[in-house]
Amino acid sequence: MDSERNHRTGESEPKSHEEPKSETKKLKNLSEYAQTLQLAWNGLLVLKNSCFPTSMHILEGDLGVINGLLKDHSSGGKLTQLKIAQRLRLDQPKLDEVTRRIKQGSPNGYAVLLATQSSAAAAAPGAEGAAAAAVEPGLQRRLLRNLVSYLKQKQAAGVISLPVGGAKGRDSTGMLYAFPPCDFSQQYLQSALRTLGKLEEEHMVIVIVKDTA
Repeated sequence: MDSERNHRTGESEPKSHEEPKSETKKLKNLSEYAQTLQLAWNGLLVLKNSCFPTSMHILEGDLGVINGLLKDHSSGGKLTQLKIAQRLRLDQPKLDEVTRRIKQGSPNGYAVLLATQSSAAAAAPGAEGAAAAAVEPGLQRRLLRNLVSYLKQKQAAGVISLPVGGAKGRDSTGMLYAFPPCDFSQQYLQSALRTLGKLEEEHMVIVIVKDTA
């Protein structure tokens, strides 16, 4: 009887091992992969006269950096709009400088995020209304892929000085870099590549670094 019971449990075991495999197969694209990460920011990236609804999910680093630097000092809440005012050419010396700043800020002075098209507008009409109300007159809503194409074409990353509106205290300044798909950004997406095989969807990798004294 014992050997029979052992035989039965032996039979049922492989099934439980197979389940996680089918779980990972369900992720069809980068947006779905992003949903498995912690949402760190949802709002509008702004460039010139266009705004791009964007969700940022944390890949590595410290969430405190995001909360500290993406703060709206007038309301005390999180900023809902980030305006790209500068560009950083994707030259090796410039990229080395960003890498140096990340290393300098490690472990809790930096954050790396995956930015994808925000689905909040589609999921919740109320959220769409709230975001729309915050859009400045004259700004045109466009898909994130248009911003990605622009940065690719310029071979540059978008740069934003933080906090928006100037420094409030010595230790709370930093920089945000928005990278289109490139060799530099892909190094942070190895796990996504392993899961999905290829990254077809337009996306950006956002690096936020706190200034060190």
